[in-house]
Amino acid sequence: MQKTISRVNFEAVLANQQGQSRWPDGALVARISAGDDRALGELYDRHGGMAYALAVAIVAERADAEEVVADAFGQAWRTALQFDPGRGSVAAWLATITRTRALDLLRARGRRARALERAAQAGTNGLAAPLAEMAVAPDRGAEQQEAKRLVRHCLAELPEPQRRVIELAYFGGLTHTEIAAELQEPLGTIKTRMRAGMEKLRGLLAPLLSGEGS
Repeated sequence: MQKTISRVNFEAVLANQQGQSRWPDGALVARISAGDDRALGELYDRHGGMAYALAVAIVAERADAEEVVADAFGQAWRTALQFDPGRGSVAAWLATITRTRALDLLRARGRRARALERAAQAGTNGLAAPLAEMAVAPDRGAEQQEAKRLVRHCLAELPEPQRRVIELAYFGGLTHTEIAAELQEPLGTIKTRMRAGMEKLRGLLAPLLSGEGS
């Protein structure tokens, strides 16, 4: 059965440890894999400073670094069974997890910032600016310009909620979860809008691409 640990309990575990353990790192990971949350706190006491310093170096903001470290040790709790001592030390394993979570945070932050910037730069018809600014190879310029014109035309026909999620996903690079957070809508609603919008978009594009439309 997969272990779970709430954010509140996780923070309490880290706050209550005193760093006096003499258990080797590998033994602590084995205890964690068996569900011993005190071992997680002991591991944090030993390597939390390293993880935080690495996170700060990558994400710069202290609050973001704290979030990264909490997420990293939460992942260590969930995946302790996957630790392979033959592939490196526990410290290296934790550093890898921390680095990955920090880079994930930077990517998510960058995608969200780009999406918001593009939304702010949208034209009067609500279409994302990058749609009109995509780089085009010289030998395919006319073809791609016509394709963009058709997509713009069809997107403009969609209901605004469906058009917005498509723009954020395909032109802003956001995932469904990030779109739900950005629009403050349930994830299920975002997926339904995306599915309905894409079906309508395909239906609108089909006759135009086949030459049947005006």
